[in-house]
Amino acid sequence: MPIPAPAPTPAQLRETADPTERSQPIPLLVAGITLAMVLAGAGYILFSEPFGMPGLGDRRTLADLRPGAGAAGAVDGKQVFAANCVACHQAAGTGVPGVFPPLDGSEWVQGEPRVLANILLHGVEGELTVKGHPYKGSMPSFARLGDAELAAVASYIRTSWGNQAGAVPAELFTGERKQNPREKPFGGGAELGALAARSP
Repeated sequence: MPIPAPAPTPAQLRETADPTERSQPIPLLVAGITLAMVLAGAGYILFSEPFGMPGLGDRRTLADLRPGAGAAGAVDGKQVFAANCVACHQAAGTGVPGVFPPLDGSEWVQGEPRVLANILLHGVEGELTVKGHPYKGSMPSFARLGDAELAAVASYIRTSWGNQAGAVPAELFTGERKQNPREKPFGGGAELGALAARSP
């Protein structure tokens, strides 16, 4: 005959049951609102224009935003120089002795415009003699600038400080891009001298 379980004591009756783990799903209202927001966002993306409505912004390209695009005379060569060249060649065109060559009085600046155009378009690496002093540095290509901007800055450095050379037309850069495509900079003064010898 089984022994009956003892009756719970008053202390045991005061105790609450041990907590148990159970799943607590997201309330249906919250799930419905979330689903509606996701569907609304997907519908907006699918049925709207790829670049939005014209009234909410403009669609100008980088070429449209370039200063004086299409008009060489409208570009401020001094401003282009200040934005791209002044850190190395200094505001007075004096350069940094032994590091960056001067532009004021430079034979490369005042010489054949075609050579200067190629220096700006492709850059120079290696030894370059300027005003009797050798420089071994690296000048980057500025082919990313437009032809009008390059012509403006070339004209600015050729006519500023003590330089008295003539201005350079934008068409020169347009032609040199086609006639002298390069993947690497010129190898110093020797290669630039060879280019000058071939200049018409």
